[in-house]
Amino acid sequence: MIKQQLYIVQKIGIVLILLLLVACASTGTKGRITNDFNANWNFNLGDHPNAVQTNFDVSNWRTLQLPHDWSIEGEFSDKHPTKPSQGALPAGMGWYRKTFTLPADWDNKSVSIEFDGVFKNSEVWINGHSLGIRPNGYSSFAYELSPYLHFGKQENVIAVKVDNSAQPNSRWYTGSGIYRNVRLVASEKLHVAHWGTYVTTPSVTKEKAAVHFEVTVENKGDTEKEFKLVTAILDANNREVAHAVSTEKIGSNTNSKKTHNLDVTHPTLWSIENPYLYKIVTKIYQNSALVDAYETPLGFRFFNFDAEKGFSLNGVPTKILGVCLHHDNGALGAVENIHAVRRKLVLLKDMGVNAIRMAHNPPSLELLELCDAMGFIVQDEAFDVWKKKKVANDYHKDWDEWHKRDLEDFIKRDRNHPSVMMWSIGNEIREQFDSTGVAITRELAQIVKSLDTTRPVTSALTENIPEKNFIYQSGALDLLGFNYKHEDYKDFPARFKGQKIIASESVSALETRGHYDMPSDAIKTWPPKHNAPFDGNKDFTVSAYDQVRSYWGSTHEATWKTIKKQDFMAGLFVWTGFDYLGEPDPYPYPARSSYFGIIDLAGFPKDVYYMYQSEWTNKPVLHIFPHWNWTAGQEVDVWAYYNQADEVELFLNGKSVGIRSKKNDDLHVFWRLNFQAGTLKAVSRKNGKVVLEKEIHTAGPAAKIGLLADKEKSSHDGYDLVYVTVSVLDKEGNLVPDADHLIDFKISGGGKIVGVDNGYQASLASFKANSCKAFNGKCIVIIQSNTKKEAIKLTASTAGITMASVTIKVD
Repeated sequence: MIKQQLYIVQKIGIVLILLLLVACASTGTKGRITNDFNANWNFNLGDHPNAVQTNFDVSNWRTLQLPHDWSIEGEFSDKHPTKPSQGALPAGMGWYRKTFTLPADWDNKSVSIEFDGVFKNSEVWINGHSLGIRPNGYSSFAYELSPYLHFGKQENVIAVKVDNSAQPNSRWYTGSGIYRNVRLVASEKLHVAHWGTYVTTPSVTKEKAAVHFEVTVENKGDTEKEFKLVTAILDANNREVAHAVSTEKIGSNTNSKKTHNLDVTHPTLWSIENPYLYKIVTKIYQNSALVDAYETPLGFRFFNFDAEKGFSLNGVPTKILGVCLHHDNGALGAVENIHAVRRKLVLLKDMGVNAIRMAHNPPSLELLELCDAMGFIVQDEAFDVWKKKKVANDYHKDWDEWHKRDLEDFIKRDRNHPSVMMWSIGNEIREQFDSTGVAITRELAQIVKSLDTTRPVTSALTENIPEKNFIYQSGALDLLGFNYKHEDYKDFPARFKGQKIIASESVSALETRGHYDMPSDAIKTWPPKHNAPFDGNKDFTVSAYDQVRSYWGSTHEATWKTIKKQDFMAGLFVWTGFDYLGEPDPYPYPARSSYFGIIDLAGFPKDVYYMYQSEWTNKPVLHIFPHWNWTAGQEVDVWAYYNQADEVELFLNGKSVGIRSKKNDDLHVFWRLNFQAGTLKAVSRKNGKVVLEKEIHTAGPAAKIGLLADKEKSSHDGYDLVYVTVSVLDKEGNLVPDADHLIDFKISGGGKIVGVDNGYQASLASFKANSCKAFNGKCIVIIQSNTKKEAIKLTASTAGITMASVTIKVD
């Protein structure tokens, strides 16, 4: 778990109870202390080398709370060296400083600072002493501060230089700055090392699970120490279900690995439907005093990839129904916030998604925690680049010096998460096309397996001819991942005999929410071939019918039809779950975010979302589109996605225009109608009985604003987010599908506006404004707690229509 905290011991053996009571009564604040270290940082753009000095004047610097991304605060421009492929936002260099004091009684503790991610090329100083550098912007890392700290009233100064000026260094938006969380950790000299635990479950059945637990204990003291090591497994209700105790010794200024083996009877298995979590609490006692407590997540599950039958979880055949996700959070940029991540995963879960591929870098700890808790299978991915570059200043420059350290840290950090079931060592790596790929693949796979042997090693490949793919020829992959070319999948059992296979990346279809081009049954490839001239829509939109594909990809329906028929395919990861900043293919600037998402950048589902929902869930689905505001007599195609029904009948102004049923492997039905204003109604039936009904009404002129908050109550913790959907409505409450009003926002009380967006991929408006132009009738406002325990009131207004307000309680 992210937060490792001191726990009161629960039931770890009769013999220890009296000792623990004494320890609890006498040790006070002894043990591990983990503090949120995000508040009250000073920040300034540019290079400030003198900022490492403790007496440096920062009176003209900003004061802010981490996580922070300075790029998302900038203006869009195709003149930025990042280019539209990285979101057309500025990068550059920036410095952070924080002044703090520490309790006098910490002077004999081991104090460290943990960074979850800094993009990129960070260097950290404490009181003028350099602690180290970290080029990789996605790596998590920690530094020991103790030798350089002051305790008591004397202040300490930490300084962080972030250099993201060498551009381009990515194929998508990265953000800039300390964009993930920071913690200060104080422990006794004898403690569990950073990422110091490793849990495996060598055998799991419904009757019993065996647990093998390794813990690396660190002694930063100058003398040998004897200690008692306690391992307790707690269930989801914090009830102890197993424990082990041993007496150990450790030398001075060293670390040592210790092991405990435990059994849990009748374990509740972790699954997609019931992601049941246990935890392991490690406690170290010295002379009967508790000196450290450390938590490790634990989920009991077993899984298998099979060359003929695909994937199974806990013995149940299961198709991996996944999406790829980039790391940005839309209007928040690269800023990581657990509430933003949860919102994304809730939307995906409701669509039927059961797996996430982390594209193409180590994810945040929050994302992994939520995947554990919500029941997502994870393909955890380390690299997009090896030695051969994709863009001028990408990771290939750091490969030789850093790849081993970065990969080891990645595995150590993530290997205890039950959601992680695959290690990906690369995405579309160029070394697959020459013999250098053999040795590098073997090296990386060996590094992974030296730290974890419980999960397969995979890589996302583009070359599916065996003799041409040197990563495959290395023989080091346990699971073959292939990107695109779904038409070839049927041949894979013959081409790759005996190999386990997954579609690691698929589709790359293009849509803009709420925009529709006719006719809907004409599949279009944009551009028609690589580097061909592109002739798209003048407003930089793409039709939301599933009819537009990238030249390397396919439509959503075509790919899913293929995958669902192939039992040997473990599953697929669709590119992508959400639109993301950067990679606005196929459009040039002002397009600045992708068109690939099933959900747009603001978090509004596109219509194809409901195709997946009808196929990937058991809930009744009936979704009809497009909107019903057209020119009289215009020929309009109406599509319906549905399930759990034999047929759908469509009515226009009360008159049936026909019954449609899916034939063979159809995934939708459609009608071609001449537009008449009024009501479009769809009715799905099973054996003649109505399953669902849906209506779409022709909207009148815009008359009012609708506000819908995704929660009624917010915490005042300074982190909580509330997403408010803003809709332009007619007097009857129908969405006006072409509304583009500029809506102004005012806020008061315990919240602040931290982002606005409308999902339009070519908008150049700032995400940090107090206004937003509706796109196809909608936009979003993101409110963050400002620590005031006051109700939040958001008011939305625009000229000519009725304003609206919403109030969110704050506790």
